Amino acid sequence: MASTRWPSKTQRGQRAAGPASCRDSIWSARALYRRTLGSLEGVFAGKRHLIVVPTGPLTSLPFQVLITEPPPRGPEALRDVAWLIRGYALSVLPSVPSLSALRNLAGSVSASRPFFGVGDPVLEGPDPAERQRSGRKRQATTPAGFYRNGLADIRAVRELTPLPDTAEELRTIGKVLGASSDAINLRKAASESLVKATALSDYRIVHFATHALVAGDLSGLAEPALVLTPPDVPTEADDGLLTASEIATLKLNADWVVLSACNTAAGSTEGAEALSGLARAFFYAGARALLVSHWAVYSRAATELTTKTFAMMAATPNLGRAEAFRRAMLSLIEEGKRPSYWAPFIVVGEGGVALR
Repeated sequence: MASTRWPSKTQRGQRAAGPASCRDSIWSARALYRRTLGSLEGVFAGKRHLIVVPTGPLTSLPFQVLITEPPPRGPEALRDVAWLIRGYALSVLPSVPSLSALRNLAGSVSASRPFFGVGDPVLEGPDPAERQRSGRKRQATTPAGFYRNGLADIRAVRELTPLPDTAEELRTIGKVLGASSDAINLRKAASESLVKATALSDYRIVHFATHALVAGDLSGLAEPALVLTPPDVPTEADDGLLTASEIATLKLNADWVVLSACNTAAGSTEGAEALSGLARAFFYAGARALLVSHWAVYSRAATELTTKTFAMMAATPNLGRAEAFRRAMLSLIEEGKRPSYWAPFIVVGEGGVALR
């Protein structure tokens, strides 16, 4: 499966691949489509929304990068490629029975408030010139010793790269959805203590825009986590990392949880199947659908994709989240962006539901 992944994003922080590598990946994506969905074209002909239930290594594949027709050549090739997302909205399910369960949940009583956002935590790490040139990524690069006495080393947490774009992302979406100012939690307010103290079941959309850590990446980190503002003194209740096990204890009633960070579709432990980490924890806590990522995301891309998606849903009644996200991706494809920029995120869960 590794050969089918886009070279510029298989390793976090890896520089963009050259033209030859991109051509190889295009043909690999075409070959993989023929081996997986190609034989089913007659089944989904005329459909607009595909629901995929992947298993094994395929859980790590963003199906939107599969290619349905022989790819063109030339300088405009990426813009003209027949990506699967051109013809279909896509969503992923953990299992076939989960569709019925999620649709039943979608018909339950809706939360009273539209949006709760957390992002732009107080971080003090450097922003290297190379990262400024290539585009800041929501990835964590930290010292190997990240944990002390069972708690996160808050000095190491603070050394992560700041993400000022996330404030713009949350404010823009909050405005589109008519959220009150107290629902946008930035800087000092973007804390683990605040998240745990908030009645999250009151909110239909819950959105985290920050760094994510993957199990096994750092010494002492046994499970994935979201990075929040580190406290002055770490405690078991708040050490600046909201881990998957802590997320699973939250009480949600969310139509959609957006995890606008790197690798949020990663497994619960090193080598585990995708969607078994943060994604499973949020479903267990009560989310009906998720937006998660398969690799390191460019911060500007995450902001563009999420804000465009919600703007489209707010402007078009009955537009489902998977179709809105498809249109957001297509807008970046038309700008000539590579898949490493527009393709990391997937909708997990019921993708046909519109805003309530």
